[in-house]
Amino acid sequence: MAESVFMDRVKKRGLSGRIRADSAAAHTDEIGNPPHWGTVEKLKREGIPLIPHRARLMTRADGERYDLLIGMDVYNCRDMKRIVGEGNARKVRMLLDGTPSPRAIADPWYTGDFEATFSDISEGVDALLDRFVRGDLLES
Repeated sequence: MAESVFMDRVKKRGLSGRIRADSAAAHTDEIGNPPHWGTVEKLKREGIPLIPHRARLMTRADGERYDLLIGMDVYNCRDMKRIVGEGNARKVRMLLDGTPSPRAIADPWYTGDFEATFSDISEGVDALLDRFVRGDLLES
């Protein structure tokens, strides 16, 4: 959901070509699976195109390839830091860290609440893109 919302907002803000994103899992539970049907339905209701993909495992190379690595909760970020290694651990942040209310994203796998997840992701994506436009995204 986050990748689809992010890329939709990137396009709507005229930032296509300046930003790229990719989704990867920090554990093997969902490897090879498509997006959850609840995510597909919520994106459809919001008029946001689904970025089709199958879950892949994050690699150490992702830490070199990307300027910023975004996780959804503290456990996810901990695993991401382990995967990318000490040299790139500083690139790992939670999506909602740059908002007035830093917290974990509501996980619909446990809550079943795709509305809350969409709301959290939207808040985080908007804050992230605001910081990108201001030029202070990679600081801190």
